[in-house]
Amino acid sequence: MNGHGDSNGDGNGNGGFSGVEWDYIRRHHRHETAENQCSSALVKHIKAPVHLVWSLVRRFDQPQKYKPFVSRCVAQGNLEIGSLREVDVKSGLPATTSTERLELLDDEEHILSIRIVGGDHRLRNYSSIISLHPEIIDGRPGTLVIESFVVDVPEGNTKDETCYFVEALIKCNLKSLADVSERLAVQDRTEPIDRR
Repeated sequence: MNGHGDSNGDGNGNGGFSGVEWDYIRRHHRHETAENQCSSALVKHIKAPVHLVWSLVRRFDQPQKYKPFVSRCVAQGNLEIGSLREVDVKSGLPATTSTERLELLDDEEHILSIRIVGGDHRLRNYSSIISLHPEIIDGRPGTLVIESFVVDVPEGNTKDETCYFVEALIKCNLKSLADVSERLAVQDRTEPIDRR
């Protein structure tokens, strides 16, 4: 598993993850990786409380709330394991639609897992897990977000190229998740922000 994201390495050979991050990855982000697949995990620290970040992440039916590449989403069913969503992707990406299945939605542990089951893109056998963990950032409640994935390496591509492409998409999503969450967190705070 490649370690990327906005974390700094601690020299333990954990791919650049801190001990705490590595513990969460080992606990919640286990992917069985076949020979022709690549897998990676990314980390983002968000200056907003877990409940607020989770309110965006858990909306399997509304990924466009924070995912910049999603133009619309139509979900079927009651948001339970096995529910499907049809996602329309904004132009500019090598895809227009994606059919995704909800694999896990855990409101206690704050874990969401999806699997792509169809669509006109090259992400075959793609599944991802995103987990949220409370932490303190600058003396305020914050959220450690970890997103990991496994995917087939398309014909004619290397594992590195495939991982790099998917990581770039996830980094955009996580940055957008941070921006939206942090904006909401500022609005959420009751104390005045400028103390003159």
